[in-house]
Amino acid sequence: MNPPRPFAVLFDLDGTLIDSVGLLLASVKHTFEGRTPAPTEEEWIAGIGTPLAKQLRPYASSEEEAAEFQQIYRVFQREHHDRLTTVFDGVQETLAELDRRGHPMGVVTSKSNEMMERGVRYVGLDRYMKTMIGADSCKIHKPDAFPVLLALKELGYNTDEAVFVGDSPHDINAGNAAKVISIAALWGPFTREQLAPSGPVHYLDSIRGLPGLLDTIQAAAPLIHL
Repeated sequence: MNPPRPFAVLFDLDGTLIDSVGLLLASVKHTFEGRTPAPTEEEWIAGIGTPLAKQLRPYASSEEEAAEFQQIYRVFQREHHDRLTTVFDGVQETLAELDRRGHPMGVVTSKSNEMMERGVRYVGLDRYMKTMIGADSCKIHKPDAFPVLLALKELGYNTDEAVFVGDSPHDINAGNAAKVISIAALWGPFTREQLAPSGPVHYLDSIRGLPGLLDTIQAAAPLIHL
């Protein structure tokens, strides 16, 4: 019997690895300036983790207007991305440690592939990612299991040897639906009380606790019979 290989670690992006909520809120505020109806900050934050088109559609009178909103949002987001995007404290060191331990890592986000790739590169995390699944990578998105399963397929991993770390209910629901171990990131915009109904398997107050939690998870994993 052999011990399990290092677990695969999948991450959401916004609110989990990068602090970009300010950018997202500024982008939507710019998009709806002088318009009604317009989403409140609370409504917009609640939708973070789902594709932009899905978030915008309820506030548009037609598909054409929704497309116009998306274009306005994207132009502002691209222009102000670097100024309003930072990496959360402890992320760089933690991912370097997980990489040293041999954990394959990936991103599963509902952000467009363009902005996902730009964000990951900008904060210097691209060196660690073996797969990146964005909104343009598939037609089915979180909270469905599909993007999580697609990432695992690309990594060559099974669901019983992977975790998914995310800050929103959409992330936790997707991880649970995929039957991976879901880990709630409490350093993002969602509180423990907001995440609890989704039923995360574990909570983390800081990403610095992830290596130790993975040690615990690995120790409980069944041995492999060859």
